[in-house]
Amino acid sequence: MSDTASANDRPAATVPSEPGTRLKVDTSGITSSYCNVCNVSSTREEVVLNFGVNEDWDRGPKSADIKMLHRIILSPFAAKRVAQLLTSLLKEYETRHGELK
Repeated sequence: MSDTASANDRPAATVPSEPGTRLKVDTSGITSSYCNVCNVSSTREEVVLNFGVNEDWDRGPKSADIKMLHRIILSPFAAKRVAQLLTSLLKEYETRHGELK
């Protein structure tokens, strides 16, 4: 899948800052990837998100060749901020497009 998301579409609010601080976010090296599989795990010190692609999506439930492509390691505090942002984003999405089942 091609890179369709613009770097300007990413909210600067995901970067922690002090009130009144001006943030300069450099997105010149950002890349986009399509992923349809996510696996998560955690320890006391970190939350690990693994993203990949199930390339056998059309072959039925007996086949699953999943290629993991990206690992994101977050502190629990950063993971909680991501969870809050995703919750907010999905509420807005469902308001516009209907409830996800």
